[in-house]
Amino acid sequence: MVTAQHAVLGLLARYEPKNTTERADAERVRALVTSGDPWQRSSPLHVTGSALIVHPESGRVLLRWHQRHESWLLVGGHADPDESDPLAIALREGREETGLTDLAPWPDAGIRHLAIVPVPANSREAAHEHADIRFTLATRTPEAVRPENPQAPLRWLTPREARRVITEENIQETLSRVEALLAG
Repeated sequence: MVTAQHAVLGLLARYEPKNTTERADAERVRALVTSGDPWQRSSPLHVTGSALIVHPESGRVLLRWHQRHESWLLVGGHADPDESDPLAIALREGREETGLTDLAPWPDAGIRHLAIVPVPANSREAAHEHADIRFTLATRTPEAVRPENPQAPLRWLTPREARRVITEENIQETLSRVEALLAG
């Protein structure tokens, strides 16, 4: 537990939320982390790690189709047992979901966006929320991308193209922040 608290609280201490909604979300995450296990999937609010993958040379971003949400999203997800670092989770999930083995934080390892997002109920779990800590990861080998399964296709898009297919407002916000980095 101390490790989980240290990793998340350390990241949050170095992160400056960009608006009042994000500040409130960061406070909810701090409270969650200090009161128990922030990774517990049975909790109505739990931490996840995700990333927008970029190919800086071409200025493109990689999106993954998420069948449950029927939308184009980031890569990422839940912690595996004994994981407590959101960036390590985003890296592992990114590799698993894309087949890209050279992923690395870009332009640094800082949080790019923090968003608490609702997750609707399904036959396996009740409705809940993800406290999604988001990063930017880069690859030098975009042609090596391989979806983890046929139901989760991947698409390299320019930020303008991505903006047209992303339906979730919080993902649009993440894209805007990364687009500014790509523009230099």
